[in-house]
Amino acid sequence: MAFFTGEHECKLDAKGRLVLPSRLKSVLPSASKNSIVVRKGFEPNLIIYPLSEFQNIYARINSLNEFSSEQRKLKRNLFSSISQVDLDSNARFLIPKSMILHCGLEKEVILIGVGNIIELWNPIIYKKNLIKNSEEFSKLAQKYLDV
Repeated sequence: MAFFTGEHECKLDAKGRLVLPSRLKSVLPSASKNSIVVRKGFEPNLIIYPLSEFQNIYARINSLNEFSSEQRKLKRNLFSSISQVDLDSNARFLIPKSMILHCGLEKEVILIGVGNIIELWNPIIYKKNLIKNSEEFSKLAQKYLDV
């Protein structure tokens, strides 16, 4: 299982391609060395999955009941927000235009290792989504991590 951590500042090229930093690429499982899955996040970000990690998500989405209108809507919206993208020999991949717009991406981007996934953000929007107050951070850690 992949374990991603840290913040990685990167740049998109003029065509909307991004080079996956070597530190993140080195952690990718071998099955994901040539292909990854990118999903629009619930916030204005993207979620990058190794193929093996996405298979778990796929199974959960695909098991939704097609006879339930609510579950069909969820399934449709989730699958339409996902793209499998190829990595070239330089670990570069093309971000679809709709995903660039979803995140408000420009030239500068930041990749955040979040355990089994990588989040991709516009750095300005990312900073707005961080916890700035150490007391609030501590309380959330206590509440959800039993620290």
